[in-house]
Amino acid sequence: MSCAICNKRKEKRFCPAVHGRICPQCCGEQREVTLDCPSECVYLQQAREHEKPRPLEELDQSALFPKIEIGQQFLYEQEHLILGLSYALAKSAQADRGIRDSDLISALSALARNYETLAGSGLHYETPVTNLSHQAIASEVQKMVKEYREAEQKHVGYSRLRDSDVFRALVFLLRMAFTRTSGRPKSRAFVDFLFRQFPEQHSAITAADEGSRIIVP
Repeated sequence: MSCAICNKRKEKRFCPAVHGRICPQCCGEQREVTLDCPSECVYLQQAREHEKPRPLEELDQSALFPKIEIGQQFLYEQEHLILGLSYALAKSAQADRGIRDSDLISALSALARNYETLAGSGLHYETPVTNLSHQAIASEVQKMVKEYREAEQKHVGYSRLRDSDVFRALVFLLRMAFTRTSGRPKSRAFVDFLFRQFPEQHSAITAADEGSRIIVP
């Protein structure tokens, strides 16, 4: 039997993306490129085990807000904010299983630019977003920020959260997304990373009670 993709080489493994058997070469070349590989695929899982996070210095620096410094002190002080934002991203992806790493990265980039403007000038300017998935992600993140501020107001009498803190937290998550995605068009490596941190029916508050889940890129 020949490969269901190239129809030349001998098939050797079952591909759940095409519901047929393909050759190892097509599997390696088309994985998360033309093939929408499900997370449970054993060959995808094996490939990820051998993939190391991409170093920040090897990525497009212009997309990473390079002038923004994020140190350990910020991560310590804003751990619950970062957990909350991460949970909002996971919740968005759980609601729409078609969301990929590129969608989260695009939404995070737009949100970070908006908060950069807000923190610098106080002007509420939002970058126009036409993609419905990106709109849903942004909406979930904004909802989480609103709830975070309301919780602070309830417990301490006022909200301490600054727009600049949200901006830097978003930049941190954006950098994490870039290092954890494979960079392939259909990659969901960062999405699956978030799912491991926040399984369905698992809240950000529960996660915080269990201890830190922040992994520095």
